Amino acid sequence: MNDQQNWIRIEREFDAPIDLVWQMWTDPELFKRWYGPNGMSVPVAELDVAVGGTRKVCMAMQSPERAMSMWFTGVYKEVSPPNRLVYTESICDEAGNIISPKSMGMPDDFPDITEVIVELSDVGGKTRMVMVHVGVTEGTAGAGGWNQAFDKLAKLAASQAGSTD
Repeated sequence: MNDQQNWIRIEREFDAPIDLVWQMWTDPELFKRWYGPNGMSVPVAELDVAVGGTRKVCMAMQSPERAMSMWFTGVYKEVSPPNRLVYTESICDEAGNIISPKSMGMPDDFPDITEVIVELSDVGGKTRMVMVHVGVTEGTAGAGGWNQAFDKLAKLAASQAGSTD
């Protein structure tokens, strides 16, 4: 056993109102526009945002050499709009069946089920987000992917907040 924490914690402030940032996490069409690291698209985002509801997300990448996709599933454990969202996350196949992280090239000790906790608060019309992903450690590809995704979320939220539609 090692003493390394088995979670990452990322704090960001978005130049957008809290209700909009909540929608970015819970509206499938908005979620698809920012989720995932650079170079990945999200062709599928099925989000039944209710306690006990399920989520299934596909991240895909197309390169000249090959196409790759990763599927994730989970269950919403806590839904308190617009402040708190808690859900589990597992690697799955296209049908939503949980598969071993090791089969997708993850380290031997990567957990089958992780937990994502998102807390949003209003800070003078902007939104402060604290996201904790239990089971993903700092310095891993997962941590880097979250930071890239949040960079995309910041740009999308700011552009949506500034739009007049």
